Amino acid sequence: MRLVLGSDHAGFELKQRLVTDLRNWGQDVRDVGTNDATPVDYPDYAEAVGAVVTQAQAERGILICGSGVGAVVAANKLRGIRAGLCHDTYSAHQGVEHDDMNVLVLGARVIGYELARELAHSFVNARFEGAERHRRRLDKIAAIENRSAGEALKSSTGDKPS
Repeated sequence: MRLVLGSDHAGFELKQRLVTDLRNWGQDVRDVGTNDATPVDYPDYAEAVGAVVTQAQAERGILICGSGVGAVVAANKLRGIRAGLCHDTYSAHQGVEHDDMNVLVLGARVIGYELARELAHSFVNARFEGAERHRRRLDKIAAIENRSAGEALKSSTGDKPS
């Protein structure tokens, strides 16, 4: 599987370890930074990971910041990204199986390396089930994205929302 990983400074060390693990597991991994522990802003890396996924240069992404909260908020602002903050293996695989989650978000200051490793393994090995009920729900999410994008466009052009 083609994966993209990114982190801010708080997630740098954990990202480096996961990149090594994923490559050892036979995954094709692209690292979009950060490249050291110098403070940086997590939205920049959420956008970088999201861009690689939405442009189909990777099938899924893993994003790491201190708590994971900021990164998941930022990632979910990107059209087509379905990011989930996971700190348990059930959510990491079920998010893919039912919700077609394409970005796993981890909090490096919340979980340890061993759990992060298990989460990455669960996420990478899960497959979207594609059941009608799951597709119907994803269609509704896409409709929300489209309505929100339309409202943003109206606001930027000065039109009042109806």
